[in-house]
Amino acid sequence: MTTSEKTVFEGPLHQLARNTWQLLLLIGLLGVALGVIVLAWPGPSLVVAGVLFGIYLVVSGVGYVLSAFGSHAGAAMRVLSFLTGVVSLVLGFFCFRDRLESILLLALWIGISWVFRGVTLLAAALSFDHLPARGWQVFSGVIIVIGGGVLIIYPLDSIAILTLVAGIWLIVIGVVDVISAFQVRHRLKALTPG
Repeated sequence: MTTSEKTVFEGPLHQLARNTWQLLLLIGLLGVALGVIVLAWPGPSLVVAGVLFGIYLVVSGVGYVLSAFGSHAGAAMRVLSFLTGVVSLVLGFFCFRDRLESILLLALWIGISWVFRGVTLLAAALSFDHLPARGWQVFSGVIIVIGGGVLIIYPLDSIAILTLVAGIWLIVIGVVDVISAFQVRHRLKALTPG
């Protein structure tokens, strides 16, 4: 490979690496900032999450209703898609009715999805003898089911704790991203000639 061919490949790679560390730094700083906001104002953070969840439900509801009329699936699938869309729309509108209801629905939604995920893990681990780390799969399935059950039984208390954990986790991930960004920058400088 000649020097001119190396230069052609080094230019874009060098630019990509420079942009990568800057993007990683930005993501890390945003993660730390978001984590601090969530920890400083957990109540308003929950309200914002509830409103975003409501928007998601309305948009997905409209999508399901439209897909029921536009798809070439069988009649049963189209009816199921239509009903899913209507339920999503109704739940989405409940989210806008009262901020407490939106937080409650968000907690229930997370809890129910965790229960389904945990039961799926348990079923897979108990059904397949040759599954690697089968014991850990059973253990994580039980823990996820318990966590989902707690969210369903005590939705408001659980979602508040989950918000605090998410805030702390965002700060930790953000700090790790910032450190990684500076490590990438340092490696880039070490590789840059002259």
